[in-house]
Amino acid sequence: MQYDVAVIGAGVCGAMITRELSKLDLNLVMLEKCNDIAMGTSKANSAIVHAGFDAENGSLKAKLNVQGASLMAYYCNKLSVPYKNIGSLVVAYSWDDMQTLETLFERGFNNGVPNMEIISQEQLREMEPYISEEAIGALWAPTAGVVSPYELAIAATENAIMNGARVKRNSGVFDIEYKNDMFFLSTASGVIKAKYVINCAGVFADQIAKMIGDESFKIIPRKGEYYLLDKTEKKMVNHVLFHCPSAMGKGILITPTAHGNVLMGPTAIDLDFDSKLDVDTTIEGLDKVKSDVRNVIPQLTTRNAITSFAGLRAHIAGDNSDFIIAQSKANERFVNVAGIESPGLTAAPAIARYVGEIFRKMAPEYQKKEQFISRRPAPIRVNELSKEEREELIKKDSRYGKIICRCEGITEGEIIDAIKAPCGARDVDGVKRRTRAGMGRCQGGFCGSKVVEILSRELDIPMNQVTKFGNRSKIVFNKTK
Repeated sequence: MQYDVAVIGAGVCGAMITRELSKLDLNLVMLEKCNDIAMGTSKANSAIVHAGFDAENGSLKAKLNVQGASLMAYYCNKLSVPYKNIGSLVVAYSWDDMQTLETLFERGFNNGVPNMEIISQEQLREMEPYISEEAIGALWAPTAGVVSPYELAIAATENAIMNGARVKRNSGVFDIEYKNDMFFLSTASGVIKAKYVINCAGVFADQIAKMIGDESFKIIPRKGEYYLLDKTEKKMVNHVLFHCPSAMGKGILITPTAHGNVLMGPTAIDLDFDSKLDVDTTIEGLDKVKSDVRNVIPQLTTRNAITSFAGLRAHIAGDNSDFIIAQSKANERFVNVAGIESPGLTAAPAIARYVGEIFRKMAPEYQKKEQFISRRPAPIRVNELSKEEREELIKKDSRYGKIICRCEGITEGEIIDAIKAPCGARDVDGVKRRTRAGMGRCQGGFCGSKVVEILSRELDIPMNQVTKFGNRSKIVFNKTK
């Protein structure tokens, strides 16, 4: 197949960029090596919308962070994605920390972050009653928040498809050749031809760039491990809580999630260049999370942890700490979007617009479509409806009255909708990310088998071909009787 533009990578940045480019009258495809959208960093991160006081003044990261934070509510509304503007607190435990807060405040002010304030111990305790007695103050940034990153990526992808974009899953790129003004991308699903390429491959972005002779950067996978706590713990924390930052990042944080759980983490361990699939948790890493959290909220424990997980951040090797978003010097028709670590999620809406500007300057022949569908319809969420609305819905379709996931109150109708969506679920984890079936306290212990049955029926495949997350992650193999 021949396209005008191929976007490599279906994380949140790839998805948002694809949506942005779908505003133009062109043939567009997004290529993803996994069985679903948001399978890399976008499904395993802190899910925070950062205010923008961390990035160095004048950096692209600072500019796009602040812009992205201001745009996030707008895009989440357009795409029907959970978002909460809860604000963040960087907590100080010493007078040296208080000096660091002054530095962060000044940096944030210069970056254009609005309404920040350094608050006293008394103000901090009013906002966070369970905070450690050793905390003496904090930097309050009211523009921070939390979002569901994988839902944002999925929603942006669906909206892009509504506007004519194509998405090819299980299509990892393993070779690129450029000839006759055209890129020939060899993928697991065949050769894709494209006039322009946008490289959004996350921790693999350096390997993709190398395929066109661009060796200008290398990606170090930086592992972060987390605990996710049950919703019973949400009373313990009201805002995003940070330690004062270090050279390795913002340290262990505690935050409510967009869905009402509590998230603790991450660690920050740099892995070898060839460890870009290592998302195993470790005893040492999780112990680090537990011990650091006790310094912030001593009463918060992992007794009500429902799962732990790890994710990888795409950290640029060397002295460059900024995002790399530019045409490649090896080929000006190839745009690198690389090193998108924190605050990459926050910046994603602004990154999409920034890449859109680069592309329009690079290829002015492509004009805006006369009609662009900007809104993705909100999925039905039965547990958010009134009693009267639920009853009316069930009258129309009884499947919305059949609870599959008891922990989260997810119905069969919602699961079927997720499978039948424009970029629908193909595996158990895909259903989980779209509906939250399996994200509750039992982590799919009760509903998992039912989800497998529904996927088998709706995709018209044998039950032993249903997977957890694609590839060889089969749930069942054969009948025993």
